[in-house]
Amino acid sequence: MKKRILWCILCACLVSTSLFAQEPALLSRVHDTEACRKWVDGQMEKMTLKQKVGQLFIYTLQPVTNQYSKNVLRKMVDDHGVGGLLFTGGELRKQVQMTNYAQVHALVPLMVTFDGEWGLGMRLKDTPSFPYNRVLGCIQNDSLLYEYGKEVARQCRLIGVQINFAPVADVDNNPNNPVINFRSFGSDPKRVAEKVAAYVKGLEDNGVMAVCKHFPGHGDTEIDSHNALPELNFDRARLDSIELYPFKKAVEAGIGGVMVGHLHAPSLGEGPASISQEVIMHTLIDELRFHGLVVTDALEMKGIAGHDDVCARALIAGNDVVLSPRNLKKEIDGVMSALKKGRLSEADIDRKCRKVLSFKYALGLSSWKKVEEEGLAEKLMTPELLSLQQELSKAAVTVLKDSSSLVPLDLSVSGTVLLSVSPSLSEAYPFYHQLKQTFPVGWLHANVDSLDAVEARLRPTQRVLVALHSDKVEPYAALLEKLAKDKPLALICFGDMKMLEKILEVVRHASTVILAHSDEKFVQRHVADLFLDNAYADGRLSIPLSGLFKAGDGLTVDPEAPRQYSPEDVGMNASILSQIDSIAEEGIRLKAYPGCHVMILREGLPVYNKCFGSYTYEGKEPVKENSLYDLASLTKVTATLLAVMKLYDEGKFGLTDRVADYLPILKKTDKSRITVQDLLFHESGLPAYWPFYEEAVDMKSCKGGLFRKKPDKNHTLKLAENVYACNDFRYNPEWVSHVPSAEYPLQVADSLFLRSDFSKNIVEQIVKLPLKGKSYRYSCLNFMLLKEMVEKIAGMPMDMYLDSVFYAPMGLRHTAFLPLRKFPKEQIVPSVETDFLRGGRLQGFVQDEAAAFMGGVSGNAGLFSTTQDVARIAQMWLDKGICGDRRYLSRATCELFTTLKSRDSRRGLGFDKPDAEHTDNSPCSPEAPASVFGHTGFTGTCVWIDPDNELIFVFLSNRTYPSVYEPNNLVRYNIRTRMQQVMYQSILY
Repeated sequence: MKKRILWCILCACLVSTSLFAQEPALLSRVHDTEACRKWVDGQMEKMTLKQKVGQLFIYTLQPVTNQYSKNVLRKMVDDHGVGGLLFTGGELRKQVQMTNYAQVHALVPLMVTFDGEWGLGMRLKDTPSFPYNRVLGCIQNDSLLYEYGKEVARQCRLIGVQINFAPVADVDNNPNNPVINFRSFGSDPKRVAEKVAAYVKGLEDNGVMAVCKHFPGHGDTEIDSHNALPELNFDRARLDSIELYPFKKAVEAGIGGVMVGHLHAPSLGEGPASISQEVIMHTLIDELRFHGLVVTDALEMKGIAGHDDVCARALIAGNDVVLSPRNLKKEIDGVMSALKKGRLSEADIDRKCRKVLSFKYALGLSSWKKVEEEGLAEKLMTPELLSLQQELSKAAVTVLKDSSSLVPLDLSVSGTVLLSVSPSLSEAYPFYHQLKQTFPVGWLHANVDSLDAVEARLRPTQRVLVALHSDKVEPYAALLEKLAKDKPLALICFGDMKMLEKILEVVRHASTVILAHSDEKFVQRHVADLFLDNAYADGRLSIPLSGLFKAGDGLTVDPEAPRQYSPEDVGMNASILSQIDSIAEEGIRLKAYPGCHVMILREGLPVYNKCFGSYTYEGKEPVKENSLYDLASLTKVTATLLAVMKLYDEGKFGLTDRVADYLPILKKTDKSRITVQDLLFHESGLPAYWPFYEEAVDMKSCKGGLFRKKPDKNHTLKLAENVYACNDFRYNPEWVSHVPSAEYPLQVADSLFLRSDFSKNIVEQIVKLPLKGKSYRYSCLNFMLLKEMVEKIAGMPMDMYLDSVFYAPMGLRHTAFLPLRKFPKEQIVPSVETDFLRGGRLQGFVQDEAAAFMGGVSGNAGLFSTTQDVARIAQMWLDKGICGDRRYLSRATCELFTTLKSRDSRRGLGFDKPDAEHTDNSPCSPEAPASVFGHTGFTGTCVWIDPDNELIFVFLSNRTYPSVYEPNNLVRYNIRTRMQQVMYQSILY
């Protein structure tokens, strides 16, 4: 009966907790409370009073497997009946062996505890470690802290650990603190509390108890409690707002354990907190309403060790568990003496023991299983662990300032040099290599013996990146400060922030400061990607930096976030420009496209840059800054025409040259007299379109032909008015395979591959096609022939030529043919949901059939890009061939190609232009002057350049989704031209 009463008292305690505070989450997950009660009762029945006292002790030992250590362990378990173990540093294998040995001999299963503030690696050799809490405090996404706790819990369970003495909940608000500093999540109590709660939940949701420490707060002290007793000489209001705040939030989050530190807080109670009833019973239990396990900090520490009967006093004060006493036998005897003298009651011991046993049950110790040694190291080091370690480190990277907009770098500007302050170049190589792969960067190694030579080498450079990999930075301070005052300088700290504290004047004058915390290879590559506009960073300082930056400082770098300037800065009205928003959203409602990206530049600055809608009408993937679109016929100007202009610029051909002079296959045909200018003006006489793909179709499999004017049972796919396609046909195996091979290497859809020479077959088909007179007729075939001419003259594939001459040096990193070779499919906007010819979704495969069957690289289509990259090409034309600090085309060539117009149509040399005579058919708004040039694309794209007003208008969409055969509402409702109208109406001067 007495036992039932005691159990009811414990349950009542937990119920009262749930009424006024958060019940410990671990206990709330015990669904079968009757089974728990029976197990606890069973354990209590077989223990003497002294053994119950032993359950309240955690014994500390080294994981050494010699016989002496085993004998000591047996004595602690058998004679003293300790409730738990804490292993100090050592080897994983030995700790597991000693854990199994102890559990086998224990009368009551032992709680195995661990002091792993930054993972198992804090104590055990060759086990995983994570970044310090100070670093993790910079992370904004607290779900990563949850994942961190979850992973640590997984590792603890693998090695037989049930309790982790973490996280540190102290607030790091004293730079002179000798013991907490990097162990804290930071100096902001709110952010510390949020990190603590996230980590605790991750740990305890996955079956391991968290114990936050060091209550009531060890952050603002200048004495290490391992050596003496620190004092918290603050009033109660201050303690409530700072020191106690994270602990309060941890309790509200349902934490299972709180460790009380050896600290003196006079406003809370006299004497060390770890043996103070006022601190534990009054503040922690009554006021904060904590009803989990209260654990002392290690009682062997000098901050408390001088007190007699310290364990008895700790239990009397309200602790449930005492940790690491100096003399276990003496301290247990002291508790037994306190019981005899009435300072402690047997009911007190029973209540504490039942609480300990209840947590043991909740932690799964009622059905303990031997820890398996075999393959343990492999089970710890999983790919998921490595991914999480990298994710945490990258999320902590903090961009403190970027006053000269070096993040990202303008890749079209040359003269960038990386100066590495490192023991050797090998440590700094990953950062340099990642940068070098994308744009040319010089590289210097800082050497104290040659500072004058380093300075001379850096003097003519445009900008300098300084990478700190060593804490021995003082000898370079004067040079770096001088450079920072003279030119844009980015300072990257691949180490602890204290490196920056040694060169504060350099930090003050640097244009850009990045705190990376670590020089791990993946961190270096990530920071390089920030400069290359290919990575995200939103870290915020967890503690202040010497008066220059405060906690919480940091910038967000998002490659997907549109960047724009105030329209008023370049004479445009922002409120009028904003009317484009409603037109874009109207287009989505009218099913003109699922999403789009609109960019307007004036005088080279983006004054309007917004993404609307999603990849599909289902809305699962929003359009982002670097979403890649199928440009369709924009390829003609952003690819083929670029190459033509360059080769013309170099004198490789003339506009009146016959194309047959470069493509002998045209000689002795009716196309032998076609000139380059004829192709550019679309005046060659070639047909507007030709279904080249029919050669790849087994026409015998198409009953009634591939197309019919009326539907029947074999032709139900409506492609257009009076055009119905065959439901089911086969490909000609001579040309097409459903699996890739050396013979069929060209991928045109997810499961469709072409023979490598099918493009040759297409050219041969063009040669055989009859001409229809040389009046104006827009035809993709013109640019398909231009592509063949470009490759013949350049001596390489056109995509390789463009990448080497234009795209790479101009920094167009999101422009490519065959984009799936460089980008994940998820970054590419689909153009068609179900393609009748190739079957399935076209996402990363060019929509245009002719370009697809050319292998994805064609003169008429095939290029994928973003608005930003298209705008950069357009700006180069507007700037007469210059991009950044480099000339790509001569002024004369740019002026010729962008101004010359056909006498017979509105067409320019490759470019489309406004139709001033027939404004209803003009691709531009009526306000567009005659000087405008650009092009449109079938998938719903366009670019227009206005030299008179220094304007660029780029519009990318996937209006062909889900089907190219839906009504063209983009044109029907004049979406693009209306946006252009608003652009012109917004011009103030």
